[in-house]
Amino acid sequence: MLNKIKPVFKQAGLLLCALSLSGPAVFAADKPATAATPHLSLEHGTTQLIVDGAPFLLRGGELENSSASSPDYLQELWPRLQAMHLNTVLAPAYWELIEPQEGHFDFSSIDHLVATARQHRMKLALLWFGSWKNSMSSYAPAWVKRDQARFPRAARTDGSGLEILSALSQANLDADTRAFTALMQHLKDTDAHEHTVLMVQVENEVGMLPEARDHSAAANAAFAASVPARLTDYLAAHKDALAPPLRQAWQAHGYKTGASWAATFGESPQTDELFNAWTEASYTGKVAASGKAVYALPMFVNAALMRPGRLPGQYPSGGPLPQVFDVWKAAAPALDFLAPDLYFPNFVEWANKYARPGQAFFIPETGRVSAADIAANAFYAFGSLRAMGFSPYAPEFLSAEDTATLGEAYGVIEQLSPLVLANQGTGKLVGIRTPTAFDGTVDLSPQQVAFDPYRFDVHFKQLPGISVGAKEEAELPGAHGGLIVRLGADEFIVAGTGMILTFVSKDPANPIAGIESIQEGQYEGGVWKAGRTINGDDSNQGRELRLPSGKFGVFRVRLYRYH
Repeated sequence: MLNKIKPVFKQAGLLLCALSLSGPAVFAADKPATAATPHLSLEHGTTQLIVDGAPFLLRGGELENSSASSPDYLQELWPRLQAMHLNTVLAPAYWELIEPQEGHFDFSSIDHLVATARQHRMKLALLWFGSWKNSMSSYAPAWVKRDQARFPRAARTDGSGLEILSALSQANLDADTRAFTALMQHLKDTDAHEHTVLMVQVENEVGMLPEARDHSAAANAAFAASVPARLTDYLAAHKDALAPPLRQAWQAHGYKTGASWAATFGESPQTDELFNAWTEASYTGKVAASGKAVYALPMFVNAALMRPGRLPGQYPSGGPLPQVFDVWKAAAPALDFLAPDLYFPNFVEWANKYARPGQAFFIPETGRVSAADIAANAFYAFGSLRAMGFSPYAPEFLSAEDTATLGEAYGVIEQLSPLVLANQGTGKLVGIRTPTAFDGTVDLSPQQVAFDPYRFDVHFKQLPGISVGAKEEAELPGAHGGLIVRLGADEFIVAGTGMILTFVSKDPANPIAGIESIQEGQYEGGVWKAGRTINGDDSNQGRELRLPSGKFGVFRVRLYRYH
């Protein structure tokens, strides 16, 4: 039976009393200040999240939308989340619960979330469900929803209203900003010493459906007016680096400035999307900037991705997608990064669009594939894309089998986190993943990884004539992925699942690579603890390293060269 712990807290504006991560209950104001507010920092070529003075690798899980709305329901989830080796939970902050009456704030849902996270030694990333959640305004308070005259909606081309607040309304912006700023002030008052909340997502999957843009009177007037100089100035300053569709549309119309949206970029659904991106990004950026001025946690937005061949409005038009990255950067400089909600099979393709040099990379939502595939994606993201965090959606609803699989993989990542954090961006860390097309077709071609003077050949099929019992080439079952960390000239850590590695020497004097030793094992407190020595049949008589399918293992490999 679960131990029912009832957190003690006072209402909004008063101090939170809760269990800390390291000891008995204390008042936040009584605890001495530790390090700086959680922040992003460029470390050895990659942007990392710094928490209490040290880099932090976020092993996350995003709760299903409604799970954090009930204290009793939430209380039952924590042990299961802990068992999966999560260190951070992504959870909504609901505008409708925080401000049920205009100007009257109730932070009890946030206080309970923070208190119970501390009790279970977890960190949090809050998701502001304010004006938009998956394009809709379903989490706006009733007093906003019911007063359409004061808080106008976006409109269809026929003038009928949508369940979407208009980004052209100052009243909408002011109401959202006041609530979000109050939330950030409350976090500063109650969590600035503990640093339980690490960062904040502002709104959720911003974009317009089922139209490409708002067609309200205010929006139509803005669309007919000149494109704001703040946008065209940004485009001019970054002309050579703009997303190709945006640059081509602007170039085709003479790089105009001071003209309407249609005159500047042409009349098309794509121009409607540019306009919608500008209006919603400007709105979101102002909300973020106001909250950040109070408590400067890292802030980001997430994107609902688009299927091939879809037009704006058939997907959430204007969200932070690659074709409008430049618009979001110009409109919302207070946001620290843009993040993909990645549910499509072609994970590698989409993830690389968001893992841009000099910017933080984080996946706040992912899923709709097996837990083994989710985990393999995590290894690749941490290893090759320098991700600071990774978060499957609704882990509380995984099957028992998938819960165990994700827990095993996250346990390995937990062991390797110090190595990963120390080596991201250095060239000593590489992630491996089999690319998959949108239709689900998996490319099982061998991959090559260079660690001079060695080359690693990574196979996802049995090697005919080499592997014991393999009479013909056959796909290894299950997911395929992992990471490699170079420890020294000849020594490596290899972790993952569903791979066979062979080794080649590029040293002319000693052109043959041999396996000196393979140890199966694990890291405990940052120290390697060796298990079995893998030789004989288990390494095909010293020819290969196998990472069995269906489990996530860690191996320490030492190579040598001979002629």
